[in-house]
Amino acid sequence: MLSNKIVPLIVAVALFMENMDSTVIATSLPAIAADIGAAPLELRLAITSYLVTLAVFLPVSGWTADRFGARTVFRAAILVFICGSIGCALSQSLTQFVLARMVEGVGGALMTPVARLILVRTIDKRELVVAMIWVTVPALLGPLIGPVLGGFLTTYVSWHWIFIINVPIGLAGIVLATIYIDDIKAESPDPFDARGAALAGLGIAGLTFGGSTLGLNFLPNGIVIALIAIGAASTFAYVVHARRSPAPILDLSLLRFPTLRAAVVGGSLYRAGVGSMPFLLPLCLQLGFGLTAFQSGLITVANVFGALGMKTIIPIVLRRFGFRWALTVNALVSAFMVGLCATFTPGVPFAWIVGVLLVGGFFRSLQYTSLNTIAYADIDARYMSRATSLVAVAQQLSLSVGIALAASLVELALHFRGGDKITAADFQPAWIIIATISAMTSLLFWRLPPDAGAEVSRRHLTSSSGPTEASDQKQG
Repeated sequence: MLSNKIVPLIVAVALFMENMDSTVIATSLPAIAADIGAAPLELRLAITSYLVTLAVFLPVSGWTADRFGARTVFRAAILVFICGSIGCALSQSLTQFVLARMVEGVGGALMTPVARLILVRTIDKRELVVAMIWVTVPALLGPLIGPVLGGFLTTYVSWHWIFIINVPIGLAGIVLATIYIDDIKAESPDPFDARGAALAGLGIAGLTFGGSTLGLNFLPNGIVIALIAIGAASTFAYVVHARRSPAPILDLSLLRFPTLRAAVVGGSLYRAGVGSMPFLLPLCLQLGFGLTAFQSGLITVANVFGALGMKTIIPIVLRRFGFRWALTVNALVSAFMVGLCATFTPGVPFAWIVGVLLVGGFFRSLQYTSLNTIAYADIDARYMSRATSLVAVAQQLSLSVGIALAASLVELALHFRGGDKITAADFQPAWIIIATISAMTSLLFWRLPPDAGAEVSRRHLTSSSGPTEASDQKQG
């Protein structure tokens, strides 16, 4: 059907902007830091503040879409994201840059999950894998264009222009959404959980922002400790509140579904490791190898070529092996490829670096698409908005934790080495540790039922090679 292609492509506009924005910033961090008077690692605040703002406002995304209409919220979110991008381009200091990134975060908090909600409510579950591929292929063009374009502009023009490219893309998304997407609303939206939204937002913001500022001297130590303590207390208070509320803003009871639980818990742990790669890799290539932003962007793009290569194979892999085997084995393989990044030291052939990134991107693409799809395999339509909010919060929170952890590991390596300048060797412990974290998720994915997500992967429809595990179970 035409809608199975048009709607995912429009939805991909949101993912395109977010992915391109994040990869552009990662590639241009040293140049931005030098221009606004900050250290390169201090700019993790610009990344984590964006992710924290996302996590704070993500819980209300599902309710907002149900109340005001998915198309209306989607268009408004894109507009806010555009305004934040313009603010980033005009920033003259670290504080201004962080505030502008937070405005982008507000837009992204509503833009991406609502886009995903539009997709899962529009597309039949049996076509969801293919629809996710239609979404992610255009979205992957963001990381494909981002490192090269960002590196080129930063090296030969000015880093300010890397944010202006969001303006025409966002405006195109607003126009296309107006023409092709219906304004889907819930017939009877849940009452707004104001207390839950406040507790969840305070908890997420305190833990992630407090953790990301540890050791930076950006805030007094007393304030940092207070932020973490307030975040922990608020998170605990929210869990207690959610158990008593009939319609919590983040419905933790949905974790009773094994497929959603695997996507949230296992997926979060996986992203906390592998998700820090877009932050670490450009810094490693520029600070460790002395490459320009443009040169590092050309190398980083190998990740995306590998990911694009997997997209045509994903439906075949899931139909043949199912989600449990695919997620379990691929977690180990993709984590191993991340661990090989520890071999990136001066003197290593660039052909080896490109090869590792190319193959690694291939397997990480399978993992991300599988996690994004299986999350909604067993969710009823009436709970879909709650599920998208929960999944989106978990994803962004894990990315924030991963970036903070990765930056801290590099700083610790530099400290123990007793040096005053970051080298490629300082990134080696970080590569190994984040790879280990991601590999551990295979234990969680193996606990999935053998027929998990069978309707989505269409394993039960396969008859050419005999009965599948799912059909064997049903017959037995």
